[in-house]
Amino acid sequence: MSPIIIHNFDEFNQYVGKELGTSDYLKITQEQINLFADATLDHQWIHTDPERAKTESPFKTTIAHGYLTLSVLPYLWMQIVEVRNSRLTVNYGIEKLRFMQAVTVNSEVRCRARLNSLVNLRGTTKAEIFATLEIKDSNKPALEAHIIFLYHFV
Repeated sequence: MSPIIIHNFDEFNQYVGKELGTSDYLKITQEQINLFADATLDHQWIHTDPERAKTESPFKTTIAHGYLTLSVLPYLWMQIVEVRNSRLTVNYGIEKLRFMQAVTVNSEVRCRARLNSLVNLRGTTKAEIFATLEIKDSNKPALEAHIIFLYHFV
């Protein structure tokens, strides 16, 4: 699926209240988990020790950090919507974040997005997206959140 192309506030505004689509699936590997552990200094065994996880984890394998799953949302979002003519894009906030299910190693996740609201703040566009991180072959998502971006259109 090709992303929706947005050039300005008015084009973006026509999607308020609508589902925008889904991204491709992204596989969460042990290498990604280990690199995230290194970056965040969170080396808890349930993330980084596959042998121990096999015997001691209720998941019987390692799981991704919750914040790792959250951190892939902007990447997946850009597969759904491509905003052009923005000289600056800012990750402004996250509201109502709920981690709903662990993402086990080698699971595939994708983002489903709906544009909840769009506000013109004197030339800066504030977009609130309801994002769901779905896990392939699971009825329960990994997380749901209201992600807020600011776009400074040219």
